[in-house]
Amino acid sequence: MASSPSLLFAAAITALTLLSAQSVKLPFHPRDVLPLLPRQISWPILNSLHSAVDLLPTFVGSASSPNHIVEWKGACFYQNTAWMEFHNKTGSEFGGGTLHLKVSKAHSWTCMDIYVFATPYTVTWDYYFLSREHTLEFKEWQGKDEFEYVKNRGVSIFLMQAGMIGTLEALWDVFPLFTNTGWGENSNIGFLEKHMGASFNQRPQPWVTNISIDDIHSGDFLAISKIRGRWGGFETLEKWVSGAYAGHSAVCLKDSEGKLWVGESGHENEKGEDIIAVLPWDEWWEFELNKDDSNPHIALLPLHPDIRAKFNETAAWEYARSMEGQPYGYHNMIFSWIDTIEDNYPPPLDAHLVASVMTVWNRIQPAYAANMWNEALNKRLGTQNLSFPDILVEVEKSGSSFDQLLTIPEQDDWVYSDGKSTSCVAFILEMYKEAGLFDPIASSIQVTEFTIKDAYMLNFFENNSSRLPKWCNDGDTVKLPFCQIKGKYRMELPLYNTMEPYPHMNERCPSLPPKYSRPRNC
Repeated sequence: MASSPSLLFAAAITALTLLSAQSVKLPFHPRDVLPLLPRQISWPILNSLHSAVDLLPTFVGSASSPNHIVEWKGACFYQNTAWMEFHNKTGSEFGGGTLHLKVSKAHSWTCMDIYVFATPYTVTWDYYFLSREHTLEFKEWQGKDEFEYVKNRGVSIFLMQAGMIGTLEALWDVFPLFTNTGWGENSNIGFLEKHMGASFNQRPQPWVTNISIDDIHSGDFLAISKIRGRWGGFETLEKWVSGAYAGHSAVCLKDSEGKLWVGESGHENEKGEDIIAVLPWDEWWEFELNKDDSNPHIALLPLHPDIRAKFNETAAWEYARSMEGQPYGYHNMIFSWIDTIEDNYPPPLDAHLVASVMTVWNRIQPAYAANMWNEALNKRLGTQNLSFPDILVEVEKSGSSFDQLLTIPEQDDWVYSDGKSTSCVAFILEMYKEAGLFDPIASSIQVTEFTIKDAYMLNFFENNSSRLPKWCNDGDTVKLPFCQIKGKYRMELPLYNTMEPYPHMNERCPSLPPKYSRPRNC
C-alpha cells in the first residue's frame, strides 16, 4: 500500500522527535510544525502534549536590580537572565525602569517564548523569538508605592511554559469546559479523569430515583456535581484545586408540619444574583430535574441516627431564616482552599500567579475584585478599604508576604460589607454548628475553612447500609454508602464519613493532586 504524504510527513516528524531527544540541534522543533499536519493526525498529538492547565503561566523569578540577576530555563530558550535598571527618563518624582532580558540557546529556529510581567499596579506581556538581549520599558512608576515595591520585591516574571502552540491548544481545551454542550461535558470529564484521577462509570437506568420524602430528614446533606456549562467548568477547576468530588451542596430541612425544604447558598434569583434561599423541596427538585442545564449529579447523604438526635431543628431554622436573602459567600470562597504557603497549589499555580491574576481582575473589574478577595485580605491584614495593590504594598511593609497572608484562617464571626459570608458548604456547616453538631468544640471550629470534601468526610452520616431508604441506589449494581438520586455517572466521594471533628480542623491542610493527601489533625 502506498504511503500518503500525510503519513510520510508524520514519519518524518517522528524521526525528528527522536533526533531532538538526542540533543541534536535542529532548524525547527517537531512540535512547532504539528499544526501544519492534517487535523486528524496533529490534534491527537497536540492533545497528548498539552491540556487546559498549560494555559497557566509559571513563575520564574523577580527582577529588582542589576545586582539581582534572575536565571531560568525557558520553553524555547534554554538560557535566560533578567535584571531591572531604574531610571528617570520622564523627570517624574519616582521615575521608571527598564527590564533587561537576555535569551539564548533556543532549541530550534522557529520556537518562541511568551512571558507575562507583573507588579501590583501593572500587568503586561511580550514574546521573544530572537536570541539576544531584549528590553521592556516601564516609563513611569505609578507612585512611591510601586517604586518601593519593585525596588524591594521586583517585577514578577511568568513563562507560558507550553509556548505559543501549547498556549493556543490550552485555550482550545479551556473553552469547552464552560460550554453547555456534549463537547463541554466530555471536556470536563476528561479534565477530571486526567488531573484528579476521577472515574465516570455509567450507572444503570433510570438515572433519577423515585424518592419518598418521608425518608428525608432535617440536616441531610445534598452533594451536587455539575459537569457542563458555566457552573460545570467552574466546578471542575474548583474540584481540581481542592480535591472535592462535588462542586456544590445544599441541605434538607423539615418544618413543624413535616413539609420538606432545601436550604442553599448559591441559588440564582430572578435578578440573576446568587443568594441564600430556603425553597420547598418540590420546587428545588423540579428545577434540578428539568431546568438545570449543567447536568447535575446529586447524592443524598443522610445523617446518622445519633447525629440526627443531636440536631437542634429549631436552631437550624432560626439560622436559615436569618441568612435567607443574603448574597452567596464569594468573600471567603478561595480561602477555604488555601491553607499552606505552597502545598495547595497544583503546578503551575502558586501564590505569585494568584497575586497576578488578582492584579489583572483588579484592573478589569475592581468591584468584582473587592467582592472576591479585597475585603477578606483587609481583614487578614487588620486594615480597611485598601485596594489590592495597596494590600500587596502593606504586606511588604509589615515584613510578611502575600503567600503567608493567604493562609491566615477565615473566622466565622467576620462580618463583611454585605453581612456574614458563607459559601454553599459553609452555610450548611454553620447550620450544623448552630444545631449543636460540633459541640463541645464548636468555638474552635471555623466552618468557613471547610471545602465540600472536608464536609462529606465528617463522620456525621449513616454508616449502616441497612438503615438507608429502600429506594436508595435502587437498580444500581453497586451499592454506595450514600444515596445517589440523580445522574448518569456513579458519584464517588473518597474518604466519605471517616473523620471525627477536632479543634482548628482544616486550617492547615495541603491539597495537592492527584492523591490530595493530608496529615492527621491538619
